[in-house]
Amino acid sequence: MRAVVYVPLILTAIYFLLPLIVMLLTSVKTMDEIRAGNLLSLPATLTFEPWAKAWDKMGGTFTNSFMIVVPAVAISTAVGAFNGFVLTKWRFRGSELLFGMLLVGCFIPFQVILLPMARTLGLLGLAGTTGGLILVHVIYGLAFTTLFFRNFYVAVPDELVKAARIDGAGFFTIFWRIILPLSGPIIVVSVIWQFTQIWNDFLFGVVYSSGETQPITVALNNLVNTSTGVKEYNVDMAAALLAALPTLVVYILAGKHFVAGLTAGAVKG
Repeated sequence: MRAVVYVPLILTAIYFLLPLIVMLLTSVKTMDEIRAGNLLSLPATLTFEPWAKAWDKMGGTFTNSFMIVVPAVAISTAVGAFNGFVLTKWRFRGSELLFGMLLVGCFIPFQVILLPMARTLGLLGLAGTTGGLILVHVIYGLAFTTLFFRNFYVAVPDELVKAARIDGAGFFTIFWRIILPLSGPIIVVSVIWQFTQIWNDFLFGVVYSSGETQPITVALNNLVNTSTGVKEYNVDMAAALLAALPTLVVYILAGKHFVAGLTAGAVKG
């Protein structure tokens, strides 16, 4: 009976992993072997020279992406937690309207904000800088992080906040000592979501960065779309794997926590 369940699952996993396997095998082959062999053949001569070339061409942008991702994720997650607390446990007149307006931000396509955001960054003197890209990702991610934390905090009993207020605890004391310690699962969700979205972003990176501030996705596009010299497919595959490696590691290590965090606030009581 278990075979009926596991066999289709294994076949499906192999099907979806096949492109990754092809990329990995190609990245450790020589160009002569790639031209002569088939996609799924094991390398006759194992070489890591393509990886060295890919790192040489994209290593700086790898660092750039981390310089963008780490502060953007931290700021958007922290502000999202604060917003979620205010909108659920410290409501004010018009809070529901404000939350509805924030929700609109989840459905605005990237392309809609390109020109107004470019104008704003120019006025702030942040055009083409790492700080400008961080600001863009923080602003665009706030709608999502606020939604995550708001939905999670709805399931937190109001009696906890009321009891703390009776004992004399203020706004920030309740947030830091009561609400935030309960927020571990949804913080993981927010961090994984934002990390993935920001690391994999290409549109904002190509529009709002230039030269040495470009993230790795822009560098990867420039590398694989180059029209000069011999097309080195092994280097392209190695570069693509380098660009995807951080998100793969994040999901492998914390994927189960992502699902658990999303469902933690689904049922109240």
